Amino acid sequence: MFARNQGIDIAEEIGGISSLDEARRLFEESLDPEQLSRIGRVRHPEVLKKIANAISMCRPDKVVINTGSEEDRQFIRDLALEKGEEAKLPLEGHTIHYDLKEEQGRIIDRTYYIANEEEKVSSLANRMSREDALETVKKRLAGLMKGHTMVVGFYMRGPVGAPVSNPALEITSSAYVSHSAEILYRNAYPVFDQEVARLGHFFTNIHSEGLNRPEDLPDARVLMDRSHWTTYSFNCTYAGNTLLMKKGNHRFAVDKAVYESREKELAEHMFITGIDGPGGRITWIVGAAPSGCGKTTTAMAGNHFVGDDLAQMWIAEDGSVRSVNPECGIFGIVEDVNWVGDPKLMDVLRKPGHEVIWSNVLIDENGVPRWTGDGDPPPEKGVNFQGKWHRGMTDANGKPVPVSHPNARCTVSSSSLANYSALAEAAEGVETRVITYSGRDSDTMPPVWAGKNSDQGVVIGACIVSAATATEVGATGVKRAPWANAPFIPGSLADYMEAQFQFWASDKIAEEKRPVLAGLNYFLTDEARGGTTKKLLGEKRDVKVWLGWLERHAHGEVEVISTPIGNLPRYEDLQELFRTIIDKDYPESLYNKQFSLYIDNIIGRIDLQMEAYGKNPSTPKPLFSVLEEQRKGLLDLKRHYGEIVSPAQLLEASRGG
Repeated sequence: MFARNQGIDIAEEIGGISSLDEARRLFEESLDPEQLSRIGRVRHPEVLKKIANAISMCRPDKVVINTGSEEDRQFIRDLALEKGEEAKLPLEGHTIHYDLKEEQGRIIDRTYYIANEEEKVSSLANRMSREDALETVKKRLAGLMKGHTMVVGFYMRGPVGAPVSNPALEITSSAYVSHSAEILYRNAYPVFDQEVARLGHFFTNIHSEGLNRPEDLPDARVLMDRSHWTTYSFNCTYAGNTLLMKKGNHRFAVDKAVYESREKELAEHMFITGIDGPGGRITWIVGAAPSGCGKTTTAMAGNHFVGDDLAQMWIAEDGSVRSVNPECGIFGIVEDVNWVGDPKLMDVLRKPGHEVIWSNVLIDENGVPRWTGDGDPPPEKGVNFQGKWHRGMTDANGKPVPVSHPNARCTVSSSSLANYSALAEAAEGVETRVITYSGRDSDTMPPVWAGKNSDQGVVIGACIVSAATATEVGATGVKRAPWANAPFIPGSLADYMEAQFQFWASDKIAEEKRPVLAGLNYFLTDEARGGTTKKLLGEKRDVKVWLGWLERHAHGEVEVISTPIGNLPRYEDLQELFRTIIDKDYPESLYNKQFSLYIDNIIGRIDLQMEAYGKNPSTPKPLFSVLEEQRKGLLDLKRHYGEIVSPAQLLEASRGG
């Protein structure tokens, strides 16, 4: 079972503030007159008690209530420079932040859910009892802000007024974390009380970087209290571990969707982008992919950008599925971002007029950020995540030290992008007609395919497989990545899957507005289709065509080839879309390579999923029904056509040939 507000609230237990009067007395003792005036404009009792307990527990030298004014934003920028958390770069508005070289990604081995005894926690996650968490926070976080300034920020994860937005407090001693929050989230200080009252909840995040030393990293922890929707983070600086409104609060939003708002809303690890279709229409697409698998690139391939990482979705009263982005900025991986594939983002990164926080890239002798795959001639030397660097440099094991860390990032406001859509701030969200799921699959699935119904679509999401990426410290190999959201699902994966089946099959969704659920795969290789090289069968810009086909499929404007794995595009449609969308020839020989089904590979993929999900007796039965039906259909094709089935043969089979 999972329920909120069960067990002690650790912040309150350590902070000792249990009443509004106690909170106000603490503010009078701890805050200067200006900050006291600011906190006085916040009236919600639970919000005030949470802030007071954070102050009492962490014992900062100074407290700043961040109102989101330009004056406060500048104070935070200056504090980040003063503390050495960031350094100025020659391009105005650009700064560089370096995490400890041993902390270049999420510290999944030191990240825990705080759980009550009877609660189920995801088998993919670490669990810590409430009693142990209390002692850990008391020992490691209490008093850790002595000598520091605490900044308290009031934010909305989503547009003000949206039914699925989540108010959140970010309480930290790191100016870099506060600076990042100001770019990535909506400071809602003036309306925070009203939003908390409207929605009936808020998230809390308490973080301190401590002394920011490598020797403290073994004691770093990220602790997420599902019951009280509070995260605690200490002795770390990488934003994935410290900017807790991101993946920390995303986990709470998943819990809310699965256990409190089932069949009403979803919280997903997805981009949101709008595609221009015929007649001037805009079709909105959301899509999941594990970090480092092209999600930002796909989001930027759209004509109208809303978000690149997270999505909150709900079924509106008119029967449409609506989506909003909890964020209003990008914390994006920059490896392989260049002028060829990502011109709109490069305009922000290479031209003046934008605020950018760089992390873990190389800064060359001219103060210019450089990274692997930026498209420019390789630099000779500079400073990167591990210190001074020069071309040809190797580490202690003789391995080349890359220009930048594979998880190097840029933090920018979405409004800086040329294709930014003002609808990103619309409380009613955007009507969503296509959902995509993708990973790094080199040898199995075609570039694009669509589920024939909602259950098939849910199974596409459940069966993502992907090469591990640099966002997780110590992760290697190829693994299953359900919905690209599994690391952020606090409870049972079976519960989450059941919520997916119920949401997408809901009779509250109008049939004429029911989204298409589809798979994408950009990583199919030449050698997997009979060639001799590891080159990809396609290039980055092809994504515009795959999205364009899905846009038309959602509106019933293209014919499809019906196959056991779902609907595939016909050559004539893709040939026309390649010509009109990206002005590129698309030979039928390439189409045949990309869209032939290699039966044994796909059956192997199905068997992998059946075996893995079969270990959990709670896995919803529709998953197995869909996979068994697909397996049977593929074996029938193999008996008739052999192990490799071409699109022409698939078309013949779909017609009963």
